[in-house]
Amino acid sequence: MSAFDALNHLFNFVLPALVVGPLAAAAAKAVWRSELRAVRWRRLASWATAASALALLCGLIAFGRDGMMATYGAMVIAAALALYWAGCRPARR
Repeated sequence: MSAFDALNHLFNFVLPALVVGPLAAAAAKAVWRSELRAVRWRRLASWATAASALALLCGLIAFGRDGMMATYGAMVIAAALALYWAGCRPARR
C-alpha cells in the first residue's frame, strides 16, 4: 500500500465524522437559536466532529472493521452528547 492509498483510507474512515459534526452543529444552532446564541458554531462543530471520530475509532476497535451500523449509531449519540457538553449543559450558564 502506498502512502497515497493509506491517506485515502484514513480520509474515507474519518469522512462520516467530518460530515456529521458540522451538520449536527448547524442543526443545533438552528433549532436552539436562543440557547446557543453565545456559543460559536465552530466550537460546536469541532466538539461534535471530535466525538464522532472517537466513536468511529472505538467502533473499529470493538468490531474489528468499520462501517457497522452500531458504530454509526454511536457516532450520532456521541455528536449529540458533545453538542450538549459544548453548548447546553447547565454548568455553562
